[in-house]
Amino acid sequence: MPDHSSAKKPELDAATGDASKGDVANARTASDDSLEHEPAEAAPSLRLDDALKFFGIASTGGHAKFLIQQGEVRVNGKVETRRKHRLVAGDKVTVLGEGFVMEFERNPEP
Repeated sequence: MPDHSSAKKPELDAATGDASKGDVANARTASDDSLEHEPAEAAPSLRLDDALKFFGIASTGGHAKFLIQQGEVRVNGKVETRRKHRLVAGDKVTVLGEGFVMEFERNPEP
């Protein structure tokens, strides 16, 4: 019967519990599992500053930034000061008394 007591066991990093670099070929990662499934389609969204420009409330990106940073923009009734806040369908945006509700349309497949 072969002696397995001298077989090298994979070394684990004490901080992360990951296999050492020498054992990478034998290590299974979470990304391996994700390859087996198709990624879920992300919900459509639009950055807040881009939405202000799109709807004509801000004429430039700088103007949108100013309005947002001054606390003039509300999303769903709350002041939003992050330009990169992602708006999704159903979000209500109000700026200086003007308001709009986000809606997205899907483009038909060609």
